[in-house]
Amino acid sequence: MFGSSLKQRLKHKHRHSDEKMTALKAASTPVADIRFDNKDFKKVFDLVHQLTGIHLHDGKRELVSARLSKRMRALDHKSLGEYLSYVEEEETQEELISMLDALSTNLTSFWRESDHFDFLAEHVLPDWIKRTEKTGCRRYRLWSAGCSTGEEPYGLGILFYHHLQKIKGLDLKILATDLSTKVLGIAQAGWYEAQRVQTIPAEYLKTYFSKKTEDRRIVYRISPEIRKLITFDRLNLMESWPMTGPFDIIFCRNTMIYFTKQTQQHLINRFYDLLRSGGMLFVGHSESLAGTDHKFRYLRPTIYEKP
Repeated sequence: MFGSSLKQRLKHKHRHSDEKMTALKAASTPVADIRFDNKDFKKVFDLVHQLTGIHLHDGKRELVSARLSKRMRALDHKSLGEYLSYVEEEETQEELISMLDALSTNLTSFWRESDHFDFLAEHVLPDWIKRTEKTGCRRYRLWSAGCSTGEEPYGLGILFYHHLQKIKGLDLKILATDLSTKVLGIAQAGWYEAQRVQTIPAEYLKTYFSKKTEDRRIVYRISPEIRKLITFDRLNLMESWPMTGPFDIIFCRNTMIYFTKQTQQHLINRFYDLLRSGGMLFVGHSESLAGTDHKFRYLRPTIYEKP
């Protein structure tokens, strides 16, 4: 159905032609007229799992229906089977990427699960400063895997830059990746409405954001010195990874909950291999490495260290 050549093409950015966008806007098939058959749901579940590792199940049918009906209506497809045939046959694979974008969950916020940021500020950063003073190390690499609209990597950038910027010759870089091209576009722009920045500590908001009024709304933008620390790119965690590491810290939070245990096991081992000795893996508060065979040292709930 979808082979390795398609997986390779999925790495490219999602770009619609003007003609396709015009067709999308003109389409008007009512939601009630769209047919969703059981066998077609299974095809969607199998395809998403094959390409992304995300495990959908019968409890997600309503979500899948709601998110795909907009795409189907726009393209004037009256059944899920008809839409899947179009996705499979379209040579550019743009609609396949649009489908995966629609089915990806991208809930995030600044300073989400703030105890992770507290741990970094209270324990990790003081150790890094001592390490730099002792060894002269100035190279630090972080990876935000599943970065969504950018709040996590920008928050990490602010925190680390704020504490480490006085280090002469500091070499700090953050890789931020996500499956969805849509959220990556938002992240790269770095603009956020006022309600999105309310969880940022006041000192950081004042120092690392600019504010303006746009269409009667107050919006904030991340400062250039933070934006230049971060590289955003599309990455499917199930495919080969171009980076070789080593990373000092990997954040993969609230992403593995959508994977099977087998997929989680595989992913955790790959994270381990990319971390330096003493590097740390942070997972979401709804996640744990319990039940998986791994070599990490447990530090505290959701925080693990490579010995």
